[in-house]
Amino acid sequence: MSPVSKKTRTKTPPVTTAPAKAMVMAAGLGLRMRPLTLERPKPLIPVMGKPMLDHALDRLEEAGVTAAVVNSHYKGEMIAAHLAGRTSPAITLSPEDTLLETGGSVKKALPLLGTDPVYVVNADILWLDGPSPTLARLARHWNPDEMDALLLLMATTKAVGYEGRGDYHMDPLGRLTRRGEMEIAPFVYAGVQIVKPGLFGQDTPDGAFSTNRVWDRAQEAGRLFGLAHDGLWFHIGTPDALAETEEMLSMSDVSVVTT
Repeated sequence: MSPVSKKTRTKTPPVTTAPAKAMVMAAGLGLRMRPLTLERPKPLIPVMGKPMLDHALDRLEEAGVTAAVVNSHYKGEMIAAHLAGRTSPAITLSPEDTLLETGGSVKKALPLLGTDPVYVVNADILWLDGPSPTLARLARHWNPDEMDALLLLMATTKAVGYEGRGDYHMDPLGRLTRRGEMEIAPFVYAGVQIVKPGLFGQDTPDGAFSTNRVWDRAQEAGRLFGLAHDGLWFHIGTPDALAETEEMLSMSDVSVVTT
């Protein structure tokens, strides 16, 4: 009787759904964008005729997000007025009397976000999709059994408007390690992530704190992952970066930017 061969078992990835809720970070002072931010908040500065905030919300709507929390501080009344007529996604404002930084802003919004994983998107970045929609691609790679946060990353050498030293190293499995103080890292955080909201309520201070605190804890647990963006990405932090972005987009035949 011939021996029975054992079948190799493969790990079945969990069945996940794309986040239905999101938070858009729109409370910054926009000091580096002056003089453009003297009259309006940075998220309402138009890129190719559309405010940056609308670019972010439109992408979230396309990804199936039905509800979005938008924080605000500087000239927050202008953001509220701009979003007053928007119904998709449904908008809830999270105004901040004092700036709470990225982590404190999400913590304040926890009662509005719920407990399921959410997208968190910065309002001062713009991206063009690669072969497939970026947010859907991020959702396909999200694995809540192994991950607490999944960050969209951009290669520093290809990031338009970015002049820093990078943020993270990424191993072949996608696990992230923050660069050392004097190091240069190949990837910069691209301002888009899927994250478990509960992380912001665990051993975090009241008031202002950075999301870096949450990411560092996830990294220590081996649960911080990244996904390299496969399209164009623009960091719009200064008037010069805005001009460079619009110049590049005006030469592109990708019409999704202005629709």
